[in-house]
Amino acid sequence: MLKGTLEGTLDRRDFLAIGTGCAAATLLPIPGATAAGVPKHPQPGAPSPGDFKLPAGGKMPTRKLGKTGVEVSMVGLGGYHLGLHDEATTARLVHTAVDHGLTFMDNCWDYNDGNSQRWMGSALQGGYRQRVFLMTKIDGRTRAAAAAQIDQSLKALRTDVIDLLQVHEVIRTSDPARVFAPGGTMEALLAARQAGKIRFIGFTGHKSPDIHLAMLEAADAHGFAFDTVQMPLNVMDAHYDSFGRRVLPVLVDKKIGVLGMKPLGSGLILRSAPLADGSVTPVECLQYAMSLPTSVVITGCDTPGVLMQAIDTAYRFKPLTAAAEKALLARTAPAATKGAWEKYKTSQMFDGTAQNPHWLETASLAG
Repeated sequence: MLKGTLEGTLDRRDFLAIGTGCAAATLLPIPGATAAGVPKHPQPGAPSPGDFKLPAGGKMPTRKLGKTGVEVSMVGLGGYHLGLHDEATTARLVHTAVDHGLTFMDNCWDYNDGNSQRWMGSALQGGYRQRVFLMTKIDGRTRAAAAAQIDQSLKALRTDVIDLLQVHEVIRTSDPARVFAPGGTMEALLAARQAGKIRFIGFTGHKSPDIHLAMLEAADAHGFAFDTVQMPLNVMDAHYDSFGRRVLPVLVDKKIGVLGMKPLGSGLILRSAPLADGSVTPVECLQYAMSLPTSVVITGCDTPGVLMQAIDTAYRFKPLTAAAEKALLARTAPAATKGAWEKYKTSQMFDGTAQNPHWLETASLAG
């Protein structure tokens, strides 16, 4: 078993003001539901903040971010889901997360027409920016587009420096060559790092371990070392075209920071049979991802109850034993056939740059 070897708060009225609908990333199981459709809105049935009583003296665990010399919180706050409500809600969720020790902030240039970055940037004012490790992503595959997207992200996030900038949606076999080509993305990233606009460089993708490995090989061929790599790591991934089994060991060997995402499959996993019948719980899904050698597990939290579920799980975290992991994966194996609940691998449902190809070439969200 792969072990985890990398080493101000809202009151109840605030929570109720936001609502208790379920976050897309932690959607409660719906018996008979299918994996069709990307969950984009909170739905009934979410845990409420009152369901969780944090342990006395509880503390957010931290882990080393590869060989960067930085330590980050075990849980990261997913930026996409923060853009599903409004600016005030985003601020409440961000502040609650940070006040409970969550330091890793995830975002992207294209999330929710840019609202995710703008609202997070606003929420991080008043001293919160200094308390977090801020990551965002860009789509541009040319130097010009990437450079413009970086500058737009700095402005939207209202910061002088982004801690980690990642190449978003490395999901095509052509992406590694384009990123490292003359006049490509990497030139913009290196120039931004040299100028002090960004500190670290990584990439993210959800499509195929083969593409991730090709990206790492391209980096080696160009004498470049990524600081981080982001990928889906969850109880379904272990059974089908697995990032965890094929890419994760390479990252650990290279001492690259591992950013685990989709621990609940963007809500799809929670509609599968094991969760619908209660044989697997959302907390077990989070524990599985945390038990891998991840630097941080990024999860979407768009309601207070879902956020408190993630925080409570982290506070109480103990790595799964080999026997517990084996039993958990045995319960999820029948549902994992052919990626039925991992549509980000098997369809274009989650491919924003496939639906908006101009994001690869320009710095205009509208096209």
